[in-house]
Amino acid sequence: MKRIFAVPTQNKKLCVHFGHCECFAIIEVENNMVTKEFFVDPPVHQPGTYPAFLAEKGVNTIIAGGMGVKAQDLFKQNNIDVSIGVGVEEPRILVEKFLRNELQTGDNLCDH
Repeated sequence: MKRIFAVPTQNKKLCVHFGHCECFAIIEVENNMVTKEFFVDPPVHQPGTYPAFLAEKGVNTIIAGGMGVKAQDLFKQNNIDVSIGVGVEEPRILVEKFLRNELQTGDNLCDH
């Protein structure tokens, strides 16, 4: 089964605030193995643009530090799972931890 993950990044590591990322790491996984990893520039940040943009890329799962409630709801509407409260790390490592059920999540690091 193929899954596509997106991780908001700054300086090639997870960006704590989803809406302030400089680019997204897109990581494709098949049979629990990373098969492809690349970075894409996001569109201009406006409410609702990132969920639509990532849905168009086929993303199934978002790994983030913090994200507003509205964005979380929009991802749910697009059948995209969201893991939040994740610490700063390289995207591939975060996805590999997720695949091993070792990803540490916590409080949403965003207050809106």
